Amino acid sequence: MGRRKIEIKMVKDLNTRQVTFSKRRSGLFKKANELSIMCGCELAIVMFSHGNKPYSYGHPNVDAVAAKVLQKEPNSNSVQCNSSSNDEKLNKLNEELNDIMEQTYEEAKKGEALDKALEEKKKELENFQDLSVLEELRFNIKERMNELEAVEAMLMIKEQEPI
Repeated sequence: MGRRKIEIKMVKDLNTRQVTFSKRRSGLFKKANELSIMCGCELAIVMFSHGNKPYSYGHPNVDAVAAKVLQKEPNSNSVQCNSSSNDEKLNKLNEELNDIMEQTYEEAKKGEALDKALEEKKKELENFQDLSVLEELRFNIKERMNELEAVEAMLMIKEQEPI
């Protein structure tokens, strides 16, 4: 009889579960041994049976690998299979992402408002500059009118003089 695909789920019968555990444990330790030999890596596996009996495999040994792991920084490349912990982390990261996205959106709105205010100030400045030009033009017109009045007054005086 060859291998067949089985559904991965909890084995309900206690005796069958213990047999499955023993077979899978030995298979896992064998694969770990092959991995450590072929790749030259250090690894440790620790598991507890249903009766809380510990089983471990390590290359060179579990204590050496555990000591090495405990001395490392917490941000390592270990794989964690605790799905509820991963779900909590994922939910927390999603919340943080949503907060950051909301802050980004708010900042973008503020930036747009500042851009609009800046455009308005530019228009006011252009209008002010236009007013400055108008004021200068008004001043020049007044000066020219004063000159014309002076010339007109001189002409009137000249006309009143006897020849």
